This record gives sequence, structure tokens and C-alpha cells, in this order.
Amino acid sequence: MITKEHIVQWLEKVATVIEANKDYLTQLDAAIGDADHGANMSRGFKKVMSQLPNVADKDIGNILKTTGMALISSVGGAGGPLYGTLFMRAGMAIDAKHELTGEDMITFLQAAVDGVVQRGKARLGDKTMLDALAPASDAFKEAIEAGEDSVEALRKAVAAAEQGKKDTIPMLAKKGRASYLGERSVGHQDPGATSSYLILKALLDTVTAGD
Repeated sequence: MITKEHIVQWLEKVATVIEANKDYLTQLDAAIGDADHGANMSRGFKKVMSQLPNVADKDIGNILKTTGMALISSVGGAGGPLYGTLFMRAGMAIDAKHELTGEDMITFLQAAVDGVVQRGKARLGDKTMLDALAPASDAFKEAIEAGEDSVEALRKAVAAAEQGKKDTIPMLAKKGRASYLGERSVGHQDPGATSSYLILKALLDTVTAGD
């Protein structure tokens, strides 16, 4: 069971992890984008941290929606609307809950993926954050439906996201700034898929912290 406390700790961990990987994300983005993904995500999660104390005692849906709004208002480029929509949709899908079952997490992840697809109009294989998020969502759902618990399902989701992130390297970018480069986008890992993996890995690390 993933609790409200886990979600608050997760967002705090994401802020730390993004800050630690800010330069790495910027290097990835320098190869195929505007070289600002690290700085943008760092700024966004600093804003989330400034808002979190106001909603830490609220339900999970409220916390996630507030996170999404903070990202939309503070992150430049495509990342703000995409990550903002991801958290807003996830928050709406699990509104008023204080803990999440495996089934709730399936709903959470699917809503996040659907939000990104709707906002970014990307498909699998377009070399975007979706290439990490969609396999993670599918792997989580398969694990829960096979009778595994949320933590084990999350392990599989993170492994799928990690593989999805690596799979973007040989892809030709079809969306976003990277798509302007055509063939030159091949051979570079997508920064959005990388930050998506880092965010999911932070959730796994949070829920397994006491193990």
C-alpha cells in the first residue's frame, strides 16, 4: 500500500534527485534540444517544494494536482505542460484517496500516460518521455494482474522505464525540438524519458526505504 506520506516523501525525493541530475539532464538536452531540461525541471520542483507544506496534510489527489499546477506555472519549454498534465491527471484520477492500492496505482499511471499523450500528441517510438512512461505503466499493470504486490510491480515498472529510456537512443525523434534535427537526433538518449525514469525510480526508492 502506498500512503499519503509516501507521496509527500516521493515528491521531496524527486526534487533532490532532479537537482542532483540537473547537469546530466541538461547535457542530454544540449545534444537534441534547448539545453534547458535540467534547469527547467530543477526550477519546477523547487516550486513544488515551496507549495508542498500547504497541502501535505491533504489527500493524495490534492497533493498531485497542486504539484501539477506548480510545474505548469514554473517550468519552461514543453516539460512544464507535459509534467504538469501528468501530475494533474493522476491527481484527478485518484481524487480524495489517502492511500493507494495496486489497482489505484494502475489508475494513477494510466491517467499520467493518457495525460501526456493527449497534451503532447506523441506515440510510442517518437523518442519522448512516453517511451519510458508507457512501458512502465504496462509493466505495473501486468504485475498487479499477475497477483504481485505494489512494490514488486513498481520494481518491474522502473525496470521497464529504464529500458524504455535506453531504447530512445537509436530512435529518430518525431516530436518536440529534437524532431527538427532529423537523423542527427539518432544516437542520443531522450532527456524527457530520462527524467521520467528518475521520477519513477524515486517512487520505488521511497516505498522501499525501510526495507
